Amino acid sequence: MQEPARTPAAGEQVVLAHDYLLVMRGAERAFAAIAGLYARAPIFTLLYDERGTDARFAGRSIVTSPLQRLGAGQDSFRALLPLYPWAIGRLHPPPCEVLLTSSSAFAHGVRAPAGALHVCYCCTPFRYAWYEQARALGETPRPLRRALRWQLERIRRWDLAASRRVDSYIAIGELSRARIERYYGRDATIIHPPVETQRFSPGEPGEWLLAVSELVRHKRLHVALEAARRARTPIRVAGSGPDYALLRRAYPEAEFLGRLDDEELARLYAQARAVVVPSVEEFGITAVEAQAAGRPVIAAAAGGALETVLDGQTGRLAKPDDVDSFAHAIEHLDELDFEPARAVANAARFSVCEFKRRLAEHVQRLLQARTNSAPQRSPRGRP
Repeated sequence: MQEPARTPAAGEQVVLAHDYLLVMRGAERAFAAIAGLYARAPIFTLLYDERGTDARFAGRSIVTSPLQRLGAGQDSFRALLPLYPWAIGRLHPPPCEVLLTSSSAFAHGVRAPAGALHVCYCCTPFRYAWYEQARALGETPRPLRRALRWQLERIRRWDLAASRRVDSYIAIGELSRARIERYYGRDATIIHPPVETQRFSPGEPGEWLLAVSELVRHKRLHVALEAARRARTPIRVAGSGPDYALLRRAYPEAEFLGRLDDEELARLYAQARAVVVPSVEEFGITAVEAQAAGRPVIAAAAGGALETVLDGQTGRLAKPDDVDSFAHAIEHLDELDFEPARAVANAARFSVCEFKRRLAEHVQRLLQARTNSAPQRSPRGRP
């Protein structure tokens, strides 16, 4: 059951911002929980698609950037990359006490109104500008790479300047915290993202593996598919993206299901023998959803999986990008000391309710600290 949204404290005014609201993936689900916590707060975002986000923000006050008029959607928004720093500067929040941004790219660049506390819930600094530039260039036609390299350098300078205007960062996990420190030179408190654990329940598992992901190169789906092939184990893939056709041709034995709705995904999780997460994630909601459905996880031993999967109990951690290590984990699944109830209990640590409680308390502490550090006026008549 969804708990009632928190009512902001007397005098507290909150404004929210997110990069773009086009689909409901991990970052958008986390933002939906933030929006539920501050139910009266207006929302600012670069692009918005009500249908693509399953009407999760319908009825809210949503302000978009001038780029909204171009009609870009999930399949085309990347083409607008050079315009995003400019467009984020066109978003002007009203006077408030707290500007709470949710950012993995540009939203932390929204300028807070005078006197407002700017808190950023940061999934990661913009990956293509900082630590995955080589990947971005490799996916770009050669004649365009020079221009893209220049554009990413320009975005890095803008991004660093934007980070200096944020009062406090919140990281989604240890990897995110380390990157915020490395690229921005800022400390961050860790509050793990919310997972809608109440949507899942254990079922009767089958003999096939499940991978749930966007089909893009950095998600490393080929590692899971190749490992399943070597282990001679059937695998199903839920998700879509630019690499859909390529992976389907390369692995005809796998079953590609495309993008599924929440109900279909919950059923698949519960019926899978195990869920494979080959990518290195800052957090990795898929691994937690699998455990909430009472299923073990085979994940890369890096990033968020180190914080969400109990190796040897609720899953197996394999060497990142090592097909043989993933295949070995698949072949030895039956040796795992796995109990569905233990997996469900572990997933409960990351529930929406727990996230809202921690975030609300953290924001209140920051506001109180600012109040306590403000210069105190002398009583009237005294110097």
